[in-house]
Amino acid sequence: MSTTYGTFPGSRPRRLRTTPAMRRMVAEYRLHPSDLILPAFVREGVSEPVPISAMPGVVQHTRDTLRKAAVEALEAGVAGIMLFGVPEEAKKDALGTPGTDPDGILQVAIRDVKAEVGDELVIMSDLCLDESTDHGHCGVLDSEGRVDNDATLERYAEMAQVQADAGVHVVGPSGMMDGQVGVIRDALDQTGHEDVSVLAYTAKYASAFYGPFREAVGSSLQGDRKTYQQDPANLRESMRELALDLAEGADMVMVKPALPYLDVLAKIAESVDVPVAAYQISGEYAMVEAAAANGWIDRDRAIMETLTGIKRAGANMILTYWATEVARQL
Repeated sequence: MSTTYGTFPGSRPRRLRTTPAMRRMVAEYRLHPSDLILPAFVREGVSEPVPISAMPGVVQHTRDTLRKAAVEALEAGVAGIMLFGVPEEAKKDALGTPGTDPDGILQVAIRDVKAEVGDELVIMSDLCLDESTDHGHCGVLDSEGRVDNDATLERYAEMAQVQADAGVHVVGPSGMMDGQVGVIRDALDQTGHEDVSVLAYTAKYASAFYGPFREAVGSSLQGDRKTYQQDPANLRESMRELALDLAEGADMVMVKPALPYLDVLAKIAESVDVPVAAYQISGEYAMVEAAAANGWIDRDRAIMETLTGIKRAGANMILTYWATEVARQL
């Protein structure tokens, strides 16, 4: 054995990887249950939960099972729940009327969850028309079939008011209309809902990974959303959207999807002094579950690795369909 000092390698980073205890001690990032938000779907007119075929383990809830899911999330230490309402098909129309009906399924679900958990779990709601329109777009269409930005903003203002009246803590405008945050903030303030926060979908890309979500919300979409969601090729555009959302009063900002856009998430996180969220979307979930079901990857390790990567990139909050499961493990 050589007794020569200073020979290569003099520095041995592997010393800090020798045991599980050592690795835990020097870990730079740690997930915590309070980092996690559970997206949940509630479907009108069903007596049993409806499984979502492309998202094993995720269902369209009944009102009763949604209440139970909210309690389970709270008991696991999850920070919040993001609600998506799926109205009966016959109630959908061109204006997305169920979205502004005080008795629409999403507003009913907000009241149900609020009655169950009060203020102990942060109740968030999707503020968008795509679940309620018969054409499946996130806004009102003009005479040529294009999404009319400003007419849609009027509908968003109404949605914000009815969701706030139902007791929501945070609204999440996801439609990517220009000026949506400012219009929603004004609508909330003018109706005495100054305490309701706005989680801006600042960077929401026109992604191929939304596929399973279409089934989850019973989407009637015809065509695509490329004229209002962002082009996956663009980063500077996200920074412009960020500046606009903050100027309009966003309390929190979000990047969606998460894994394909970790660079965007990191850049936004470095640039702001408000909380930053990332949404690990349906396609990301489905890929891991499908690969694990085929025995190609270790499911539990893959889940934790993806979530840790999202946090490492700068997310303070992560919306994930594994929220309750992971919170229990943590």
